[in-house]
Amino acid sequence: MAKGPTPREVARAENLERIKRLALEQLAATSAGELSLRAIARELNIVSSAIYRYYPSRDELITDLIIDAYASLADALEVATSNGRRGPRRRWLDACTALRQWAIEQPHRFGLVYGSAIPGYRAPADTIAPAGRVLAALCAPVAAGQAASGRELDHWAVPGRPLGSQLRDVAGQLGLVVSERTMLGIVAAFSSIIGALTLELNGHFVGGFEPADALFRAIVEQEADRLGL
Repeated sequence: MAKGPTPREVARAENLERIKRLALEQLAATSAGELSLRAIARELNIVSSAIYRYYPSRDELITDLIIDAYASLADALEVATSNGRRGPRRRWLDACTALRQWAIEQPHRFGLVYGSAIPGYRAPADTIAPAGRVLAALCAPVAAGQAASGRELDHWAVPGRPLGSQLRDVAGQLGLVVSERTMLGIVAAFSSIIGALTLELNGHFVGGFEPADALFRAIVEQEADRLGL
């Protein structure tokens, strides 16, 4: 009979979650560059050296927070793009809506994964697969739409050798069977949407497009047209 976790393992898991929760509270108030393990230790009422038993460095904590953020966002998008009676275009629109809702509700987590580079931090390879889940979820309706229509996105120029190779590699990593042009279109659409959200969350639409609901919807609809959905 399999044994459950020991009390010590349970306590460690609970402390890890508490550390990450306090770190997210710090992020919401400051920035990832100012994240302080010592400050978290004070909140936990433990000596500063004790926290390093859980996270030997600030960077390891940031990496865990990034992986968690990608997982949370991917979960939301996968629910939004799940198969049903909705067509590919509807699923694409629902995915983009879910992305914006997640970003608005958790701007500090959006900034952590899509914001400015964190001074002194270099994301390890461990973050690549979690980030890929997000893009794969957005790609799914596009791949389904192209498979159903059989149409090529011929308004995109044929990528040259270096870019074409990169696009094929990315499509392969995401498990997609799409053309280089389609993959290019997906990346361009993703970049446009993330850019629009970044501008919105940083207050650049205040006084012009406030709220930005209609603007975001128009951008998403335009990208759907360009993707042939």
